[in-house]
Amino acid sequence: MNSIKLLSTVFGLLLVLSGCAPDESGNEKSEPLRAHQTYTAEQFFQTTGYRMGGSGPYAFSALSGDLIVSSDETGVYNAYRLDVESGQMTVLTESSDRGVYVDSWFPNDDRFIYQQDGNGDELTHVFVMSPAGVSKDLTPGEGHKAGFAGWSSDGSEFFIYSNERDGAAFDMYRYSAADYSRTMLYENSEGLDLGAISSDGRWVVYARNNSNADTDLFLIDIAASELELVNITPHEGNIEYASMGFTPDSRQLIYSTNEFGEFSQAWTLSLDTGARQVLIAEDWDVMYVGYSPSGRYRVSGINNDARTVVTLKDLTTGRDIVLKNVPEGDLSQVRFNRDESAIAFGLYRDTAPYDVYHMPLNADATRLTRALNPVIDSNLMVEGEVVRFASYDGLPIPGILYQPREASAENPAPALVWVHGGPGGQSRKGYSAVIQHLVNHGYAVYQINNRGSSGYGKTFFHLDDLKHGEADLGDVVASRAFLAAYEWIDGDRVGIIGGSYGGYMVAAALAFEPESFEVGINIFGVTNWLRTLESIPPWWGAFRTSLYAELGDPATDTDRLTAISPLFHAHNIVKPLLVVQGANDPRVLQVESDELVEEVRANNIPVEYVLFTDEGHGFRKRVNRITASEAYLSFLEQHL
Repeated sequence: MNSIKLLSTVFGLLLVLSGCAPDESGNEKSEPLRAHQTYTAEQFFQTTGYRMGGSGPYAFSALSGDLIVSSDETGVYNAYRLDVESGQMTVLTESSDRGVYVDSWFPNDDRFIYQQDGNGDELTHVFVMSPAGVSKDLTPGEGHKAGFAGWSSDGSEFFIYSNERDGAAFDMYRYSAADYSRTMLYENSEGLDLGAISSDGRWVVYARNNSNADTDLFLIDIAASELELVNITPHEGNIEYASMGFTPDSRQLIYSTNEFGEFSQAWTLSLDTGARQVLIAEDWDVMYVGYSPSGRYRVSGINNDARTVVTLKDLTTGRDIVLKNVPEGDLSQVRFNRDESAIAFGLYRDTAPYDVYHMPLNADATRLTRALNPVIDSNLMVEGEVVRFASYDGLPIPGILYQPREASAENPAPALVWVHGGPGGQSRKGYSAVIQHLVNHGYAVYQINNRGSSGYGKTFFHLDDLKHGEADLGDVVASRAFLAAYEWIDGDRVGIIGGSYGGYMVAAALAFEPESFEVGINIFGVTNWLRTLESIPPWWGAFRTSLYAELGDPATDTDRLTAISPLFHAHNIVKPLLVVQGANDPRVLQVESDELVEEVRANNIPVEYVLFTDEGHGFRKRVNRITASEAYLSFLEQHL
């Protein structure tokens, strides 16, 4: 869906003791491989998560220059200010249960905007907090969802979208930065998906999903005497379009389209003349395009074989900005400070979690955070390798393979096929505490990107349309023989694990191909497609059309959806199963897991069930993530 998506001597000593002493730049020195050591789930999850805020230049405080970030340092995400010189963090909120996710400082003072939901129910509200620590809900009420959409170019106003008027439609509102009074900019009576709003507040873009392969973009001129939706993507056939935002001067819309090949390109539409021009075209999807506050610098990301390749270009010289003193990894959340003399960014690596860096454009980068638990020796973690195999019909299927350090022909490892969520998601390079915990304890993990995954072209993406539980499941089952061909993998001990749509694939594999895997771990997976598609949250709006095109309409495709729903075939399941679920999940309801567990237990098959009463679709609290990861390992040690 297109929606506006403590450094100290002691810490240094801990790093030295763990075998990861920092060099003068703050980066870890490479050390010789040491004897293998295993770590607990708690140790892996004692990594600290960080998320930068920022809209335009407002990731940086106008008063101090500090970054605003969310961090789960306490086990639950809260708001912090982060000093870009010392790396010192200062807490701004102290929520003990519901996570706080920051959006932005205010333009001229140290008020800030953040979002918070009700323990995983995804009904986010938008809040403002004063420098004195007084919080105000800008979107009060029950049962609706709201989000922050950006600042006006002069900083006097900001924009919020909300479905309080109609649960299936996000309207756009303009708020005063002075007194929080608001006016409705556009009433989305058509129930379209919000795309973007220009910083001058004049232009709003909405999207309509005609199917999962066909989209239209509509532009509204708020300054017009009569507001009307103008279709700016008239076309024939199946073509996808998505808004990437506006240029800082609000004179051009940046949008993506796959009209001209397998992959999405970035194009510009002049709002003055209507002229269109290709901006970036690669042999992979263009993921995003953004700009520095003045528009001098452009930031773009390319999805290159499950990695994000980011380019920072100085448009006045045509040269790329070179990142200095930065380890290899994937950049994320590039933020320019207010005078464009420096940037902050996050860096993902397989062997290290997301860390925040700061870099003056004329100097070396400095790492501000140390997310990895200092007890863990990063040299003992494993880098994933992108590999491919020929599936049941010869189609090359990509994925990311993690080999335990101690696995060998003399000591072959059990393996797990990890299926991503979606449908249509993609497993990507980057740190995963769950995966590193499993690999550290001797389990090979293969993150399969089966047909239907995004990132490999539109043909590959649509190969499983109306064939879920069949075409895509065939790839997952075929991957077992591929893994067994590695001499360091024990081909007699292969299990399957996945969350959300991946959890569905786990249940489908055990129900429809009962002998394909030795065990299954279903993490909040769909088991009854009829019920899931009928219970889609109202705020998904036009995305429902896309899902129906891909999976089927429960009103007309009852037989097929019943045939691919594991719940109705649970009597076939003969292998041990672990099910993990959040009680507040609005996407995959708890009853999905309850009923599957009940049915499989009736088969006298070992079933374990972990239910979190304070989680939704995904586990946000560290203590619950630890409990889940410990359950995975305990289950595997018993049954695989």
